[in-house]
Amino acid sequence: MAMDVHVRDLRYFVTVAEELHFTRAAERLYVSQPALSKQVRALERQLGVELFRREPQGVTLTEAGTALLPHARRVLDAWSEGTVALQAARAAARGTLVVGMSTSPGRGGLLPAIRSRFSAAHPETVLRLRQVSWDDPTAGLADGEADVAFVWLPLPDAGRYGWTVVVEEPRLVALPEVHPLAARAEVDFTDLSEEPFLALPPSAGPLRDHWLALEERGGRPPRIGAEIASTEETYEALVAGLGVCLVAAGNAPLVSLGSVVTRPVRGLSASRYALAWRREDAGRPLVRAYAEACRRAAGRA
Repeated sequence: MAMDVHVRDLRYFVTVAEELHFTRAAERLYVSQPALSKQVRALERQLGVELFRREPQGVTLTEAGTALLPHARRVLDAWSEGTVALQAARAAARGTLVVGMSTSPGRGGLLPAIRSRFSAAHPETVLRLRQVSWDDPTAGLADGEADVAFVWLPLPDAGRYGWTVVVEEPRLVALPEVHPLAARAEVDFTDLSEEPFLALPPSAGPLRDHWLALEERGGRPPRIGAEIASTEETYEALVAGLGVCLVAAGNAPLVSLGSVVTRPVRGLSASRYALAWRREDAGRPLVRAYAEACRRAAGRA
């Protein structure tokens, strides 16, 4: 039996066991129900047992699932305690501030401007940048790997975080230059409603929905052409014709290289790029100072 089970898989299992309902569990976890079901099935195959009985009248734990549940809870509790211990160790080393990001702020030298203002006020503090995959829309805040982070709104479990908006930018559509709509100077979102879209991983939760423009679809589900978790994957999927995608105007240069173009889209709300932090850290002097440097650099003081 393979024993290299991920903490995420145990969290999925425990949540379904508590809810005994895949849809409600998916809502708690900010993932789609199909993705959750697929992941639980994969865990069952890995363990070589069925953990749930899936019957028309509902979901129940099997004997194996009942046996595993208390142990899975202990593992998750231990991991949570370990995370707290790591946060405490980091708090003891107040001379370092970790800044998470999945996409560099860029945008006219914003990051160097923030660093300059922050370092002038705190010359002995070490700033460390941490690049995080698009699988984590909080860019390291959720698991304690970052003290502050540049993120796109909306965040999953938004009540855990505070933030200051750095910039609001229109959402553009990126598409292959051979696409029929590429000949237009501007595109109506209604013209994109039947197009296959590139989507963030399900773990991105409400952020995935934002870049699929679910609010503007009037309840019609999007067609997913492929899932992407990095700028490189996005560009390759666009070139391969797997779908189109929405990008913030400031990120357009990252994908509008050879064979890919971006166009303005009518009928879409703006995207919001923000610096975020955990609410319990809002009183930390370095967190406050970095946020203030960010506001000043972005002209939002």
